[in-house]
Amino acid sequence: MVERMGVASSETWLHRLADSLGPTDHLQRVGQSVWRVTAGGRRLVVKTGAGVADEAEGLRLLAQVDGAPSVPEVVLSDPDALVTEWVEPAEPTPAHHVALGRRLATLHSAPWSQWGGGSSWIGGCPVDPSVAPDATAFYGRRLLDLATRCGLERSVAPLVARLADIVPACRPALVHGDLWWGNVLWGTGDVAWLIDPSVHGGHPEEDLAMLGLFGAVPERVLSAYGEVRPLEDGWADRVEVFRLIPLLVHTVLFGGGYRQQAEAILRVF
Repeated sequence: MVERMGVASSETWLHRLADSLGPTDHLQRVGQSVWRVTAGGRRLVVKTGAGVADEAEGLRLLAQVDGAPSVPEVVLSDPDALVTEWVEPAEPTPAHHVALGRRLATLHSAPWSQWGGGSSWIGGCPVDPSVAPDATAFYGRRLLDLATRCGLERSVAPLVARLADIVPACRPALVHGDLWWGNVLWGTGDVAWLIDPSVHGGHPEEDLAMLGLFGAVPERVLSAYGEVRPLEDGWADRVEVFRLIPLLVHTVLFGGGYRQQAEAILRVF
């Protein structure tokens, strides 16, 4: 079973789970390189592949911020696999949306010390985790690096040259970094959970932009967010700039329509 999961040896995971929590059972695939397993009567999720060690550290960092969105507990981790608690799903409610907005704003309001740093991966795409002196340097480097990998550096360079006039000056926040709706779970008790982070020091609008890339952000989420951390003037006009990063990531990984979406944004800016 462990070989099917892509884990190198049974001693590494099933034995560790059994030793720590009790007998393992009910292995079930629930996504690409993601499985659900029961250990000692406790339901868990095992995720394998590149970047899981960074993801584990990201979950720990998010969990340390009081009032931030809930994240699954890291049970075990190593460079090849990550074991977290299972989140029991529920149908989304207005209370879920309010909780997500308020808690995301609380996360973004907490002090953070640096731009960049954090994860070396966004999904399956490697990125440079180096620390930068300011927002312009961080986002400029990330945009140019991704654009160069998909042949769009000439189109991105003029935008990068204008970033200081586009991105408002602020202190960095700890951001989730890969906050699309697939990484938001609606749990029981109206609890909103975040999974699969690519944390780093960034601008809060980056998470909001990503959240609206593959599905509209409910007004209740934005209203609740604004109650805790008011949105800055012009934030809606900057959304597409921050969306360029995930679109370029998807262009690097998949090409096709994602490249066309990125090019459409670049024509506007």
